[in-house]
Amino acid sequence: MLFTMDGVVNIKNKQWSDDHSPLDAGGHSWVDTAYSRAFVRHLFQSNEMLGQQIASLHNLGFYLALMKQARTHILDGSFTAWKNALLPKPGR
Repeated sequence: MLFTMDGVVNIKNKQWSDDHSPLDAGGHSWVDTAYSRAFVRHLFQSNEMLGQQIASLHNLGFYLALMKQARTHILDGSFTAWKNALLPKPGR
């Protein structure tokens, strides 16, 4: 799974087999634009460790950027509004 600001991407799903777009166009690490979703899906399907390594690097970069944003919003007093806009609502 890849975590993005648009939600979770289950890279094992068949829908990504022909998607040659970057892992995350708005990503925060070099792997986000260096590898396509189709390639990483192929690595997962082939049980290649490189796929898991790429996904881990992506997810670590995502969480690092998310924590930086959270810190910024905590310091300026807008954390609650930011969090409520970011998190999915129940029943969606």
